[in-house]
Amino acid sequence: MKINRNTGWALFLIACGGLILLGKLGFGLGSLMGILFPLAMIGLGYIGIRNGSKFFGWAVLVIGLLALLGKFSGLFAILIAAGLIGYGVTLLKRSPNTN
Repeated sequence: MKINRNTGWALFLIACGGLILLGKLGFGLGSLMGILFPLAMIGLGYIGIRNGSKFFGWAVLVIGLLALLGKFSGLFAILIAAGLIGYGVTLLKRSPNTN
């Protein structure tokens, strides 16, 4: 079998379909699929933009980014909290002692 661009795309689609099917049967990678699907949408949007379908490419890309942002919202909250704590500590270290 000669591997070219279409063969690689077909194997990718088969792998994604297999992962979805395994997830429905209870053997899946639920959290990984929750991240893989938005990443696939971002990739398809990028491919659409490069192939000339600007409107649909950008639409799929933005939807994928928003979905990925929703998946990582807990991580962003932790990073913001850590940043606020770190900034508060540096403010305490810089303030002059008034005792």
